[in-house]
Amino acid sequence: MLRTNLSTRPFYNERLVSVALAVAALVILALTVFNVVQLTSLSRRNAALGGSVNRAESEAAKLRQDAARARAQVDRQRLQAVLEASQEANRLIDRRVFSWTGLLNQLEATLPPDVRIQSVRPSSDKDVLTLEMAIFARRPEDVETFIARLEATGAFRSVVPKQDSTTPEGLLEVLLEGQYVPAGAAGSE
Repeated sequence: MLRTNLSTRPFYNERLVSVALAVAALVILALTVFNVVQLTSLSRRNAALGGSVNRAESEAAKLRQDAARARAQVDRQRLQAVLEASQEANRLIDRRVFSWTGLLNQLEATLPPDVRIQSVRPSSDKDVLTLEMAIFARRPEDVETFIARLEATGAFRSVVPKQDSTTPEGLLEVLLEGQYVPAGAAGSE
């Protein structure tokens, strides 16, 4: 067998190279088409979002102008009068909601044997309910025990004797003053 190449030029397998170049060209063409489609789609989205942003900004500016116009139309004196009236109504409601039963039950539970209550007078000042109690006691220690028991409940604060005197029968008459926070209101603070 003869192994010599008698051709004038050598044989190259160009078909493989042509197929590889054609496949590469098709891949490049497909990627180019994909990129063009994506670019077009993203450009449309960008334009739509830009329009939405412009509409939102113009609407926000319009709403800010409306709010400024509404604020300018509010009569400050009338608004203050309405605010004061609502606060007064709230105080009246709070006074109406005051539970005498709850207060008297707590006083009864804390009352020492040698102390008697003559009068109880609540007074409300904003969010604080102040109680004035006139009591009779045999000894100063009984008054101190009563004050300690009141404050131990957690419903009474800053209970102090304001005035004291001795009755003709030899009893101490003491006027106590302190803040009262009912059990329901104590949890809201």
